[in-house]
Amino acid sequence: MKKPSKHVLSGVSLAVMLASSQAVAADSIAEALESGKGYGDFRLRYENVDQDRTDVDEATAVTLRSRIGYKTGSISGFSGLIEFEDSRIVAGQDEYTVGPTGFNPGEYSVIGDPESTELDQAFLQYKSDMATVKLGRQVLTLDNHRFVGHVGWRQDRQTFDALSAVVTPADGLTLTYAYLDQRNRIFEEVADVNSKDHLFNVGYKTPFGKLTGYAYLLEVDQEADNALDTYGVRFAGSTDAGDLKVLYGAEFATQTKEAEGAEDVDTDYMMVEGGVVVAGITLKANYEVLGSDDGNGGFATPLATLHKFNGWADIFLGTPSVGLVDLTLSASGKLGGGKWVVAYHDYEADDAESGADDLGDEINLLYAKKFGKNYNAGIKYAAYSEGDVGVDTDKLWVWVGAKF
Repeated sequence: MKKPSKHVLSGVSLAVMLASSQAVAADSIAEALESGKGYGDFRLRYENVDQDRTDVDEATAVTLRSRIGYKTGSISGFSGLIEFEDSRIVAGQDEYTVGPTGFNPGEYSVIGDPESTELDQAFLQYKSDMATVKLGRQVLTLDNHRFVGHVGWRQDRQTFDALSAVVTPADGLTLTYAYLDQRNRIFEEVADVNSKDHLFNVGYKTPFGKLTGYAYLLEVDQEADNALDTYGVRFAGSTDAGDLKVLYGAEFATQTKEAEGAEDVDTDYMMVEGGVVVAGITLKANYEVLGSDDGNGGFATPLATLHKFNGWADIFLGTPSVGLVDLTLSASGKLGGGKWVVAYHDYEADDAESGADDLGDEINLLYAKKFGKNYNAGIKYAAYSEGDVGVDTDKLWVWVGAKF
């Protein structure tokens, strides 16, 4: 089980005042605990991965993720939350490899859901009309998860040991700062990373959309000097045009990677997006470039919910050294009380002169539905076709879930 960092506070008061305050505090704490709420979130999932490879076998997994927690009531704006998460293999369906944990190494294709039991969240929170401050292990997401997310698609999601603050000093203006002491990754504690990360994010809502500026200054806490600094700006919004709803967005970021004993890698990120909603159907086109520094390295987003971007087959969880250009065309809507999605990705290298140019293409399909207030189910499919590099990959997921 992962061990959160400890913070110790002490003080001295007069005996009479201390006795009186202890009685009041005890009553307040008891009231907060009694007014709190427990919750549970469960997901049973079948996953199959079939790759055109001769060195490993087709992978199959059936896993149950159970998440239970308790959130206290509030005392003068203060509250707390504790949450545990467990992932188990069901019915012996364990024919898959989880590389970082050493589970079935080299036997099957990878499915990133190791068996684990961990402290998922444990934090103290202060909340007022203007600010929310959290200290401890917590879920943290920013904007659309492109740079900071929880990787909630995997059974062991990503959290952070952090101090975070969200302040809204004026209408439409949001200031976010977080210091990350540890990145709790999706492969149990074996892949966790001690860090000294500083995240700055400023968002402002305009009548046309939300404008965001950010600086994400990442550093792995190790003996060798290192840094991954990203600065960027993002704008996304929508507007009505008669019977149509028009969607639009654009983003640009620049990044420098420094590592002791190696040359700096300087790369850029760019995204433009447009779409319409008509008759309940959303049609979108997205063009995203994760740049390359002359083939020496690609633009990196190590804290992102990567599964959400660049195809559900997860071929590009790490940006290739030649970079990545992803043109995505998608359609989505509602059918039979559920949601459907169809998407097509065309992948190319940003720096074709450094190696392969055609990085393949991919089709994604999804249908998901909620049943009543507490239940859900879905089916999801991804088919990646190789280009100059890569391996043909098909992935299928079927799941049911319940929340209480």
